Amino acid sequence: MNKNCLLVGGLLAALAASTLITRVANADSAADSPPAGQSEMQLPPGWTATDMQAVIDAGTPGKMHQWLAQDAGTWRGRTTMVMSPGAEPTHGECTSTVTPIMGGRYVKVEMAGDMPGMGQYSGLGLCGFDNVSQKFVSTWVDSQSTGIGYGTGKLSPDGKTLTWEFSYNCPITKKPTVMREVDTNNGPDSKTMEMYGPDPKTGIEFKMMTIELTKE
Repeated sequence: MNKNCLLVGGLLAALAASTLITRVANADSAADSPPAGQSEMQLPPGWTATDMQAVIDAGTPGKMHQWLAQDAGTWRGRTTMVMSPGAEPTHGECTSTVTPIMGGRYVKVEMAGDMPGMGQYSGLGLCGFDNVSQKFVSTWVDSQSTGIGYGTGKLSPDGKTLTWEFSYNCPITKKPTVMREVDTNNGPDSKTMEMYGPDPKTGIEFKMMTIELTKE
């Protein structure tokens, strides 16, 4: 999708979602005029009512967005990190705050804690569910890097495990690589996050970090 189409689509979706617009105009039927007091949106040239509905559907939050929002609140975590296969694990503590934003379309994840040997750590993520691709999507930035991680995720059939694949640039190999993250809901107030990545020397995947989280 080009930039102009994206901007137009976003604007139309926002307008369609407002309380002033209660339906999509049927441009082919004069009898299908809106009831008194309701506003009518003119379709852009070349657009059909189906096109407009597709834009509205793409911007409307649903069950998967509600699934993400169930984590809203503050979580206390204990981290276990391994820098390379066979290395001694290090331990730390963290806090994760999850906040729904943009009318429930996304959640903002703010994480703060300590990373042994590297000092204080803070991270910021945005997570959502893309109605078009039918995938969970995420971005991640933190105080220990200058790159942005981009992730897509898939929910297990039982709704308990969300598996992510984040792409980022490895500072050692200087090449794009993938980190796998598995988020497991153990209950309404308990979850586990596990991160797996390739060893830069061998390319073999190993578990880099585990975070045990408890909701306050």
